[in-house]
Amino acid sequence: MLKWIKKMMADKRAYRALMARGKALPSEYRFVFHKAQDYMWMHSDSEGSDMIQMMQALVELFETSAAEGRQVLDVTGEDVVGFCDELIRDTRKWEDTYRDKLNRDIRNKFGKGGEGK
Repeated sequence: MLKWIKKMMADKRAYRALMARGKALPSEYRFVFHKAQDYMWMHSDSEGSDMIQMMQALVELFETSAAEGRQVLDVTGEDVVGFCDELIRDTRKWEDTYRDKLNRDIRNKFGKGGEGK
């Protein structure tokens, strides 16, 4: 239990630091960062540590791109949702957890052979 609490505290510190970096972005990047963050969190699993890593990568990309003088839509493209979907493609999402639970519940009820118990 103590290990879990320490992990949660570390994740919370990382999230706060990430949000501070997001607030420091130029306004157009900050706007897209917060919108992308909202979208990505809607799809995260209950733990969310994968999302923190994805958002760290995003803020680093935005910091670098802003320093290079690039416009935010030159980085993300016009389809920001598609850009976000690509970022979170390999992370665990709440839909994955729900699918796993649904399949497990049905297997438990009917077994592998499909016969009722």
